[in-house]
Amino acid sequence: MKGGAYYVYILTNKLNSTFYIGITNNLSRRLEEHRAGLNDSFTKKYKTHKLIYYEVFNDVKDGIRREKQLKNWHRQWKINIIKEINPLFKDLSAEWGS
Repeated sequence: MKGGAYYVYILTNKLNSTFYIGITNNLSRRLEEHRAGLNDSFTKKYKTHKLIYYEVFNDVKDGIRREKQLKNWHRQWKINIIKEINPLFKDLSAEWGS
């Protein structure tokens, strides 16, 4: 299946203690849904609303493959890739108008 862009993203909470990994074709909308507490009980429960990492894919299958890969990684591996592009764990959602 092809079309548009797909985003694999990592959210965290204010303490950077919990990670949520997801995929979407509309990152701005999805961030708003997470913040509003829609659909995901995990993001609502742990308040993982801060976007700290994302990757863009043209093919949904590649994005899903990457999402599954990241979900299976050890926490330190996730921290390492986040720090490569976002060493201070800043909220990147400003780039998306969120």
